[in-house]
Amino acid sequence: MTVSPLAWGVTIVVILALLAFDYFFHIRKAHIPTLKEAAIWSSIYVGLALVFGGVVWVLGGAQMGTEYFAGYITEKALSVDNLFVFLIIMASFRVPREDQQKVLLFGIVFSLIARTAFILLGAALINSFSWVFYIFGLILLITAGNLLKPESTEGDDEANNFIIRLARKIFHTSENYDGDKLFTMENGKRVLTPMLLVMVAIGGTDILFALDSIPAIFGLTQNVFIVFTATAFSLMGLRQLYFLIDGLLDRLIYLSYGLATILAFIGVKLVLHALHENTLPFINGGEHVPVIEITTGLSLSVIVGVLVVTVIASLVSPAGKAMTAVNNARRHADAYLDLTYTADPAERERVYKALCDEEQDILKMDLKYRDKVKDIEEIRETVARAHSEHERYLSR
Repeated sequence: MTVSPLAWGVTIVVILALLAFDYFFHIRKAHIPTLKEAAIWSSIYVGLALVFGGVVWVLGGAQMGTEYFAGYITEKALSVDNLFVFLIIMASFRVPREDQQKVLLFGIVFSLIARTAFILLGAALINSFSWVFYIFGLILLITAGNLLKPESTEGDDEANNFIIRLARKIFHTSENYDGDKLFTMENGKRVLTPMLLVMVAIGGTDILFALDSIPAIFGLTQNVFIVFTATAFSLMGLRQLYFLIDGLLDRLIYLSYGLATILAFIGVKLVLHALHENTLPFINGGEHVPVIEITTGLSLSVIVGVLVVTVIASLVSPAGKAMTAVNNARRHADAYLDLTYTADPAERERVYKALCDEEQDILKMDLKYRDKVKDIEEIRETVARAHSEHERYLSR
């Protein structure tokens, strides 16, 4: 179905209006979103995405609607996985809790711009060269394989990349934040703040994410309007989702396996489609290869099914519960000990209470699960230091 320029214009205006609303009514004044606020706005953005999908289904037909929902769910799942990296980056730069919203909104806007550019490039390549489906499929299969590799934490610093090191050498940079300002005055000189550097790091990772996500959604639909809107709506509300599931991300211990399965499935779908449309002379003499093509309906069923199984398996797994509780205890202990984490006493009290609650949950768990968590002794020492610091705070 051909989408009219009017529909394109209205859609883009709506997306820009949502971003502007997010900034002027939520981000402009730095604050820490409550769980209730994050839950309400996450629900609103998901609701808007579903309503838009319903409109597409009614006006564009069942095929177009199915493609939108398959693309939206896939991109949303990949976006949730991206939150892990955002969390690591902001922890590496020690971004104050109340200023993290601004960083996340920048990441969403930059990601939307980067992915739009990749969408236009991908559409142009597909229209000109059908063999590009082979490349897209190979990218997804390699990405799926990388997701199955054990993660290495030694020397892993997502924020310490080449661009950041170069920026620190060339420009004057401050070691301390000045609210959410990008520049500040230090010793009479105008210098960059870590806020600008963390935005550069987020932007750099967004480009890498686009390399995975755009081939994935092109594997489900080649309708540029659907690709763009499914991607855009999957990014809307990502900021609120971050604060809603922050602390629960570690609980999804099998998410990488689920995403690997989905990306591998779409990768195979792309290769089959490439064979069906084949024009390469060294494959079947340049003729189309008669292969089974996977329907969009089947794709949507597989994607939803894999995500449901992944989430349920992660939530009910005793090992997952232990890993989540222990890692959250470490994270909250580190946050409490880090005096630059936030200037809000109420937030520090919330962090300490969360730490105590998690310790109680850990004590109820089977030793064989909690003692297998990596760096468990180091975590215990960090938690003990947090308790000592709290006792000193109370004795003042």
